[in-house]
Amino acid sequence: MSALRRKFGEDYQVVNTNRSMTFSAPAKRKRQRFVEKNGRCNVQHGNLGGETSRYISDLFTTLVDLKWRWNLLIFILTYTVAWLVMASMWWVIAYIRGDLSHGGHDSSYTPCVANVYNFPSAFLFFIETEATIGYGYRYITEKCPEGIILFLFQSLLGSIVDAFLIGCMFIKMSQPKKRAETLMFSQDAVISQRDGKLCLMFRVGNLRNSHMVSAQIRCKLIKSRQTPEGEFLPLDQCELDVGFGTGADQLFLVSPLTICHEINPKSPFFDLSQRSLMNEQFEIVVILEGIVETTGMTCQARTSYTEDEVLWGHRFLPVMSLEEGFFRVDYSQFHNTFEVPTPPYSVKEQEEKSSLTSPNPLPVAATPSSPSRCSRRERLLSADFADHGEEQTSRLPRKLQRMSSTKEEFFRKGLRTGAALPGERACSTGDLPLSIQRLRSSSIPAARQGPAEEQVQLLALDGDLEEGEVERHRLPRVLSTITAPNPPSVQIPYAGGRPEDNLPAKLRRMNADR
Repeated sequence: MSALRRKFGEDYQVVNTNRSMTFSAPAKRKRQRFVEKNGRCNVQHGNLGGETSRYISDLFTTLVDLKWRWNLLIFILTYTVAWLVMASMWWVIAYIRGDLSHGGHDSSYTPCVANVYNFPSAFLFFIETEATIGYGYRYITEKCPEGIILFLFQSLLGSIVDAFLIGCMFIKMSQPKKRAETLMFSQDAVISQRDGKLCLMFRVGNLRNSHMVSAQIRCKLIKSRQTPEGEFLPLDQCELDVGFGTGADQLFLVSPLTICHEINPKSPFFDLSQRSLMNEQFEIVVILEGIVETTGMTCQARTSYTEDEVLWGHRFLPVMSLEEGFFRVDYSQFHNTFEVPTPPYSVKEQEEKSSLTSPNPLPVAATPSSPSRCSRRERLLSADFADHGEEQTSRLPRKLQRMSSTKEEFFRKGLRTGAALPGERACSTGDLPLSIQRLRSSSIPAARQGPAEEQVQLLALDGDLEEGEVERHRLPRVLSTITAPNPPSVQIPYAGGRPEDNLPAKLRRMNADR
């Protein structure tokens, strides 16, 4: 016990699930099971009426399905009756021919069967013929055609009876039902968390060294329910997913495995909690199928778990250990479980609680602006800048005009790609931003300031600004910076009072000559 506590922690307690032990909790009344723990289905068919003849039509399967005591009784009675009937027929032939009256059988008389004087001798002759013993003392003569015909009939009937009964006994003995007894299921199923998800788990194991080829496991939930239309469905069967989509239901059953059913919104246990488990009535049927490696026959093992056999907040003890050169399985701990911290709430309650504690953030609505004012600002700014650009470029040489036109295109592109500030809406015509700042005269170097053309920054045009007041603000000939939140600032290369003043001396002379 101390080793287990050091391995799993002080908070864990080993629970022995052996049913022979007594518990302090009051025992509930044992209810009727649909499938027993050994896999036998607790169902009986009655009131068949005239349908019983169907069993006779499939006589071979009927004999195979019978219990061993009835099979042995039928086997013995069939051979005994067949032997007595055939011996009686040989005795009748001897009696009709008068072979019984000639006790000594003189040399001049030829009987049907030599040395048959009574019924015991006729019975021994039949046994010697049927078993092909052939002692050589009793034999059929050529003077008895009816004996030859009876001998042929006896050979055919004996072959049919042997094939039927011996084949039935062979199939009965080779049935893989006994192989299913070496497949183990845990006595209880447990509910605990695995990988952060609530799961229903149980354990399966194989006691033999021979493998189960293509082993597959399935689970059925047997529970009565009532449909919304009012129809009552007794013992309704519902499929439990144990990894059908992921291939986890295909088992490599070499060592004990823990089968896991994840409880999610698609699971019938979605609203099952620790408290509601005490009031539920259901049965989980587990079916394990596979091919026996030694015989190649399909084997099926079954068991079931009722609501009393589902332990909330438990986990199975490990049974695998590493020894020198091999892995060892300790089947003494196969059925034992230990308690683990598990929320007593259902998955549905946990999801509802998590959705309440983490609400979704509300979206922030943008502040709309007046489209008419925006369009007026856009028209004023774009028209003024276009006139100013054309006035300047017309006075430059052709080479400089191309350079200036390239820079103006870059500037217009910057205006089109400029985004509006958060909470504002950009105008559609020209895609100009709404926030334009005045150029401060103090930000321009003193050497480049002119008395006639002062460079200022445009302040942000307010939404309540009148149209006449907007018209009074003429745009400067040079815009140093257009402020935008996302794209970089676009610089305009015009800085002096006239563009010619910024040119080199040679270009100014060329322009004067022109």
